[in-house]
Amino acid sequence: MSVHPILYNVQKPVFMVGLMSGTSVDGVHAALIEIDGEAQQLRWKLLGWYYLPWEPELKSEILAACRPDTPLQKVVLLNYRIAEVFAEAAKKVIAQCGLKTEQIDAIASHGQTIWHQAEPMLLVGRLTRGTLQIGEPAVIAASTGCMVIADFRAADIAVGGQGAPLVPVADRLLFGSDKETRVVQNIGGIANATYLPQGCQAREDAEIIAFDTGPGNMVMDEIVREMTAGLQEYDREGQWAAQGRIQEDLLAECLAHPYFQQPPPKSTGREQFGKAYVQWFCQRARELGLRWEDMLATASALTVESIAQAYERWLLPKAPIHRVIVGGGGVHNRWLMQQLQRRLAPMTLSTHEEFGVPDDAKEAIAFALLGYLTLRGMPGNLPSATGATRPVVLGKIVFP
Repeated sequence: MSVHPILYNVQKPVFMVGLMSGTSVDGVHAALIEIDGEAQQLRWKLLGWYYLPWEPELKSEILAACRPDTPLQKVVLLNYRIAEVFAEAAKKVIAQCGLKTEQIDAIASHGQTIWHQAEPMLLVGRLTRGTLQIGEPAVIAASTGCMVIADFRAADIAVGGQGAPLVPVADRLLFGSDKETRVVQNIGGIANATYLPQGCQAREDAEIIAFDTGPGNMVMDEIVREMTAGLQEYDREGQWAAQGRIQEDLLAECLAHPYFQQPPPKSTGREQFGKAYVQWFCQRARELGLRWEDMLATASALTVESIAQAYERWLLPKAPIHRVIVGGGGVHNRWLMQQLQRRLAPMTLSTHEEFGVPDDAKEAIAFALLGYLTLRGMPGNLPSATGATRPVVLGKIVFP
């Protein structure tokens, strides 16, 4: 089998760009890192990062594409249209760091998830699962002149995994500790946790567990869109939620959702907690006579309580958790962070920033790291996190 020499013979530090747009659909995050080394001995440095928000009309189209009734024609065209934005974000961060595109070894693009079917469904007589991230890598490669690695989740699903979460490999490198057991808690549109037992960086056999805990900002953000007729996208610093009252009966109904009782490995997305879920939530809230502020307080409590209960069910029986390192857009919600700290006490709550990792760049950094592993022909998934039958090299490579 002939192999392009860069794939398995990387002998120097390389420049990698990571691109990420999450389930919140806020914009494209781009990070440029310099990296070398192998497996447990990766050495990396963040050179810069850039954030390019989605234009409002394009964001609306992406959110609409996450619904099952979206015309296929729209999905096809969006795949190419939003790739132009991914390419622009890559070029912006490269220029910001004083480099040229020809100096970049590869761009690793997660793309934009529009459907993630983690639980198998019966299709023509066979149980099948799948996932779809759009943002055509060929467009990014043509626009930048760089090699592009994309479609990271497919290889894990092909060997029986859920295709998510993939960030734990990076979490171990960025946040693992010899002194304490930690959980890295991302609160994006969906909230996900990575359990890092003490000493996991030095042990390849360390039991790292990772899974989606449930909705992060997704339900809250959709309520704000309903509340403001689309004029605002989120509850800034949780100001509205702080004025509301948590409706315990509605919260209990939400927490009875089967997803929360399901053991890891597991992952979720808009398919379970998107617009249709929020419509149900708002209808029940109106039946209970809740104000918008009460709805936001209750939705915030759902995020907090689902995280805490996930720890109590699946993580704390293994070992005490010393520290929770929180990242994602949720760290900017002051009320949410206060409620989370209160609920998780006596665990110490920290942020990615305190470890030198910008909150808004972390997942872009993670996919740059995953892209580097692909270049080296090294696995990028953790079967203990995704449920895959074995470790596999992730991603598909597109040459310019």
